[in-house]
Amino acid sequence: PRKPKVPEAGTRRAVASPASKGGWHLRVWVQPGAKKNELAGLQDKKLRVRLCAPAVENKANKALVAFVAEALGLRSAQVSLAAGDTGRRKRLHIDAETEPDWTRLNVP
Repeated sequence: PRKPKVPEAGTRRAVASPASKGGWHLRVWVQPGAKKNELAGLQDKKLRVRLCAPAVENKANKALVAFVAEALGLRSAQVSLAAGDTGRRKRLHIDAETEPDWTRLNVP
């Protein structure tokens, strides 16, 4: 199978941007109900994330927050859902004083 294209440094910045009230926004495309939790490249200028959790009772949203926090080396309390409660397209707010290390979101 073909591996997804690894985003370049400038592309990583395209999926994340500074938030107006501090912190950072990360645009994400979520695929719930996958076989395993993993980063799966880019889709429509969004970081594509596959999650095992089903899209019921907010389980996928909670799993997304925990997965992204762990991937960036942050506490779960520093990552929250800013937009996209019920859709696949989501915007996460990352509460960090310094810019997160986006290279940790490398795609296999």
